Amino acid sequence: MTTFKMDTYLNEEKMPYPFCPGCGHHTILDSLNEALVKLQLDPQEVVIVTDIGCTGLSDKYFVTNAFHGLHGRSVTYATGIKMARPELTVIVLIGDGGCGIGGHHLLNAARRNIGVNVFVFNNFNYGMTGGEHSITSPLDSVTTTTRYGHIERPLDLCATADISGANFVARASSFDKDLPDIVAKVIQHEGFSLLDIWELCTAYYVPNNRFGRKDIEATLESLNLEKGVLKADDRPEFSHLYRERVAGGEGEKKVTPPTKLKPRYENSLGRQKSFLIAGAAGTKIGSAGTLFSQGGILAGLHATQRNDYPVTIKTRHSIAEVILSREEIYFTGVEKPDVMFVLFPEGLNKSRDRIARLTEDDLLVINANLPKVETKAKTWALDFKPIRRWGRKKEYWALMAIAAYLREYGTYPLDALIEAINLKPQYAKDNLAAVEASVELG
Repeated sequence: MTTFKMDTYLNEEKMPYPFCPGCGHHTILDSLNEALVKLQLDPQEVVIVTDIGCTGLSDKYFVTNAFHGLHGRSVTYATGIKMARPELTVIVLIGDGGCGIGGHHLLNAARRNIGVNVFVFNNFNYGMTGGEHSITSPLDSVTTTTRYGHIERPLDLCATADISGANFVARASSFDKDLPDIVAKVIQHEGFSLLDIWELCTAYYVPNNRFGRKDIEATLESLNLEKGVLKADDRPEFSHLYRERVAGGEGEKKVTPPTKLKPRYENSLGRQKSFLIAGAAGTKIGSAGTLFSQGGILAGLHATQRNDYPVTIKTRHSIAEVILSREEIYFTGVEKPDVMFVLFPEGLNKSRDRIARLTEDDLLVINANLPKVETKAKTWALDFKPIRRWGRKKEYWALMAIAAYLREYGTYPLDALIEAINLKPQYAKDNLAAVEASVELG
């Protein structure tokens, strides 16, 4: 329940507006203020989002919250704000230029039906940057970039929002006496709302086209575009619907919480150490890297992992980079690993430059059946093929090599790796058998 009375939402200390004489922005912002006064919304619960352009100067003239960003991105910022704080009233002030630059954001916000209110200051050109044509410039109009007359049909913003799934769509002009009432309706309606407000740019569009109030009405008529409320739907609003799903309402799946790994083992790691596992697609290189990282965390270490594979995913190389450290890891890149596991030809071909960087202090763990490589590093060749049936299961070679490494070098206890494997019981049986079979590697 409102416990205060707002007579204006304008910041009188910032006034007057900075716009050109006759610019429609004055009237639109006054109408927005009147609508807010009518609705008596808590200014702390209102966010006005703007981007670049003359319209982007508007947010600081209100005593609400504000967010100002890059050209055409205001709908995106508003979407993020509404997703984070669904209870807020999120108002987007954007020009026709911003709608063109960020058109895909507009389409997707309408498609999702995210509860933001978009007010388009539509003056048919880019008013701040010199009067270039925009997506709404009428046919034959003269702008600084269409000196012989505009030949593209203007985009119908209302129809575009409507067909994309917007809940509320309306069109008006800055000269309409009921503009404050329409603005209030937009703000009150749940879901994505768009009000396309036709207005005048007296700096560029009006002088170039001798265009005035009557021409707005004539242009609307020539394009068969109606004014007023064009659509008022009641489709569920996205941010609230999303939360209902996540909360696990009746018949819905609850989101699986992340697994928390509590250190249970000691480790013998000195300085931070980086590892690179180079293999082939389909051989569980990434999975082995994850188990190695999780085992490190269970042993009290910080761990990061980065996977590298082609866009096609299931072909060619697969590489996992793992960093283990007693301290927090602030840079996750691995230019030269301390330990390399090279297990398949695809991984060898992809990582030859890394092998060349290895020094006498590094270790190269390599499949004994791969071609010989020149390296300064200590080399440990592993032959998987003679190991019972596991020698034929190439998808377990990376895990077997990691288990053999832990037995030999003891960076952290093998039991930590085994516990990491048991975190997913559905895969544990074969993984544990592979670890057991790795004893035969060395």
